[in-house]
Amino acid sequence: MAMRRVTMPWGAGFVVAVLSLLAERCRADGGGPSLAERVIWAVNSGGDAHTDLHGINFKKDPLEGKVGKASDYGMRLPILRSSPEDQVLYQTERYNEDTFGYEVPIREEGDYILVMKYAEVYFAQSQQKVFDVRLNGHVVVKDLDIFERVGHSTAHDEIVPFSVRKGKLSVQSEVSTFNGKLTVEFVKGYYDNPKVCALYVMKGTLEDVPKLQPHPGLEKPEEEEEEEEEVEGGEEGGKKSASAAPKHRVQSGPRTPNPYAADNSSLMFPILVAFGVFIPTLFCLCRL
Repeated sequence: MAMRRVTMPWGAGFVVAVLSLLAERCRADGGGPSLAERVIWAVNSGGDAHTDLHGINFKKDPLEGKVGKASDYGMRLPILRSSPEDQVLYQTERYNEDTFGYEVPIREEGDYILVMKYAEVYFAQSQQKVFDVRLNGHVVVKDLDIFERVGHSTAHDEIVPFSVRKGKLSVQSEVSTFNGKLTVEFVKGYYDNPKVCALYVMKGTLEDVPKLQPHPGLEKPEEEEEEEEEVEGGEEGGKKSASAAPKHRVQSGPRTPNPYAADNSSLMFPILVAFGVFIPTLFCLCRL
């Protein structure tokens, strides 16, 4: 009897969190700044102040009562891929009927990371909420559809690296003048209103950003999407397999015979008989 595999997202998430915390402790013991010390600005959008498992202190939303609307609709739902202690960072949000954003002061040069936290807690299908994200006028996230990315009530982080040097902001191969203020904008699109659940800016690289728990519904490994052509062994070594074809192709049934490949000789017999009757008849009619 086949055994059914039971996934344990909470167990996997606990392991990821423990490993991340151990890495931070080792970095701190080695004399380097901890993750929390690298964060220069953090806000829990639409919610109250919160300190997460990594020690990041998210402040209460400064836009409260000024721009947009705060929502805690997600508080009634458990959020996948997030630890229970930090689900609040994905359960509250700020949205607006027009483009809105936050301003982050940056006083030092260096490499930075912008992390934006999202979860779709209302819509149950894609193409219901789609918007862009701009960083000082640069579009860094295009057509963000949270449900299409991860589904319903599931944590999703958008991570954008950028750098500030000699009065210039560099992000995604684009450069612009930087005046000490980073403007993060959530741009109104054709589908509903832009939003964000939480966000922070930290000094460092992509390797320094804590990872979310594995997605419980996405079984397809990323390696398959970037799989290169494999070289077959044996006597046929050197020949490349046709990896362009889907690895898990679903057959819809037996192949349909090619109608043009059938033997048409049986169709010629009636034609020859017709000619055999027609020609003598025409010859007799001409003699009359």
